Amino acid sequence: MEPAEALLPSKRTRARRGDGARLREEILVAADRLLRETGQESNVSIDAIAKAVGCTAPSIYLHFPDRRTLLIEVCERYYALFGATLDAAGAAADDPLEALAHRGEAYVHFGLAHPEPYRLLFMHGPNDVPATQDIARVRSISAFDDQLGAVQRCKDAGYFPDGDVYEIACALWASAHGITSLLISKPGFPWPPLADFVRATVLAHGLGLMSHTSSNCAHSLDLERAPIGER
Repeated sequence: MEPAEALLPSKRTRARRGDGARLREEILVAADRLLRETGQESNVSIDAIAKAVGCTAPSIYLHFPDRRTLLIEVCERYYALFGATLDAAGAAADDPLEALAHRGEAYVHFGLAHPEPYRLLFMHGPNDVPATQDIARVRSISAFDDQLGAVQRCKDAGYFPDGDVYEIACALWASAHGITSLLISKPGFPWPPLADFVRATVLAHGLGLMSHTSSNCAHSLDLERAPIGER
């Protein structure tokens, strides 16, 4: 699901009082479209966005202090859907451990479906995007608190009996991010068939965590079961 697009005028008349919010939305929509069309944030310039909207570059700077801040807001709109996507994936399973595996698969596939927003939000340098260093913002974008809840449900059901919920959630996030970032940054590598590879990686990490906390849980996940997308 993509952020909603509006028809953009080829040339914009001078904004009337109260039109600022509409112009701001048109700027975001145009930047989103250009980001998806070019597939590279470095190709989305302020001048290109201004041309697409039919306004001037200074008009854009009235709403956004710089290009990176504008693009980060565009990308964050995708992740307003992220939590709902993971929750829906988890809801497809009755067993909380299987639900956790579903969430891991959904995480990777969402990142692959939106590679440039994922790269901008999660694969930048530590000082490149100061706004994304805000802890509350990061937790919201990554649906981390929902993941904590999913891990807690596993522990309540008897999985990870001696594990720390926060540490397990961080480990699972690191695993999902690792495979997602590699698949995005190394698309030419001869990876195994994608669906099988993603599921096997998610399950391998989950089973490894279980081996440290319980010896009788591994049977709960079927490594040979068909991937989510093939059921």
